[in-house]
Amino acid sequence: MLKDDDKAAVVKYRIERAFTALDEAREVAQLKRWTLVANRLYYSIFYMATALLLNNGIATKSHSGAMHLFGEQFVKSGKIEKTDAQLYTRLFQMRQSGDYDDMFDIKEDDIVPYIEKVEAFLLKIKELI
Repeated sequence: MLKDDDKAAVVKYRIERAFTALDEAREVAQLKRWTLVANRLYYSIFYMATALLLNNGIATKSHSGAMHLFGEQFVKSGKIEKTDAQLYTRLFQMRQSGDYDDMFDIKEDDIVPYIEKVEAFLLKIKELI
């Protein structure tokens, strides 16, 4: 278990990484690399979700574990809306497909609307931290 000072530093670092990944998604969108945009958007959410979990004393060891604990600890309790969990899940699926599925190609119309949704997610979760 991390000491309070160490935990605070890691939480701060993950929050910064979340916003950096969002900026990267926007930059890559200008290059029309839609699968990479989905990847960066997913990681943006992942970093913020794990910052929230860690801030609440919850450590994770995997991406699916983080998603499960996020839902269990914050969605089921009503602290976070189901639509936020659905966003997290959808981007996880897109990232997985983009990384591992043959012949999978994300289109501009499929991913661009998520950029603003991810920004709203980050701001909402940051308020909870």
